[in-house]
Amino acid sequence: MKKYLLPAVLLAIFEIVAVFLWLTKDNMFYLINFSYIGISIALGICLYIRKYKYARRVTQLLVGSYMLVYLGLICSENMQIEGFWYYLFTGVFEAATIHYAVAKIFGPLFFGRGWCGYACWTAMILDFFPYKQSGQPRKKLGWIRYITFSASLIFVAALFLAHVGNMERIMFWSFIIGNLLYYVTGITLAFYFKDNRAFCKYVCPVTVFLKPMSYFSMLRIKCDKDKCVSCGRCRQVCPMNVDMTDNSRKRANGTECILCLECVKSCPKKAL
Repeated sequence: MKKYLLPAVLLAIFEIVAVFLWLTKDNMFYLINFSYIGISIALGICLYIRKYKYARRVTQLLVGSYMLVYLGLICSENMQIEGFWYYLFTGVFEAATIHYAVAKIFGPLFFGRGWCGYACWTAMILDFFPYKQSGQPRKKLGWIRYITFSASLIFVAALFLAHVGNMERIMFWSFIIGNLLYYVTGITLAFYFKDNRAFCKYVCPVTVFLKPMSYFSMLRIKCDKDKCVSCGRCRQVCPMNVDMTDNSRKRANGTECILCLECVKSCPKKAL
């Protein structure tokens, strides 16, 4: 049963968050919301342990579609970065601010970029395309993410400075339009670079939060140097161009690891 310790710990963490928010916010929604996400993640990891080929995709679709369709479209909550700025400016610790705090600001100190691999509704669609392994060297285009990050902040700040009315409706439509732009951009980049994760590497504004926190992540994939034969297979299958053979925190693209475990599955010596 020791192999199921990780999913049990992750589920326990999400349950603690769920109960804490339920009691402090006096809202049953948080108990259901975080329990559902925790169960979905634990299920995916258990399926992986059972060697089910599409284990990660199960979690990705369960969580990503729930956040996109139910929270975003049905509940009209902007769970994108614009929604985070909106609630932050209004001084309300609800919806997107809680989501960002747990998944993208403080959570990565424990599970790194796990959000990108198991829950992101943009990557959920992009991972359907055939370019799961980047066949090209990484481009020096990471600076684009800082432009999209700044643009989202300026957009919301401008609305507040202009005292625009009906902000909640604007936030809902910015969620719709923003997601469409993300999908069009992501799909275009995937085919242009032949890389499903090109959008994540170069454009996604959320990575500005994720990268620095992921540097200190407790949950990391490490290489057993005694078993490693330097075959390079792990680097070939990694969708984010991470050098998993280097155990230091300064390894190439180390803050990009999405914990997809493709490197672990491909290692012929089980060194990872």
